[in-house]
Amino acid sequence: MTSIRDLLAERVGVGETYRLALEERDGTLVADHPNDASPLSVVVVDGLEQLDEYPPTEPVDVELLDRIVDGRVAARVVGPDQTRH
Repeated sequence: MTSIRDLLAERVGVGETYRLALEERDGTLVADHPNDASPLSVVVVDGLEQLDEYPPTEPVDVELLDRIVDGRVAARVVGPDQTRH
């Protein structure tokens, strides 16, 4: 049986890596979700130390995590050697 949690995780893309243009809002890096069907936007909560600039001027690879923070799906910055395609 498929749970609501499983359906949401699939729709949101938990575990997937995306290259996103991030912007700073109230001291937090956020982005629109790349999947128009996702009900949530993205907030970066981990891996910020990997950024050369804050906020970054170029798109950044982030992996979507399995938790929600402030109504957004949490993400972490991943380095090029950690990116899964």
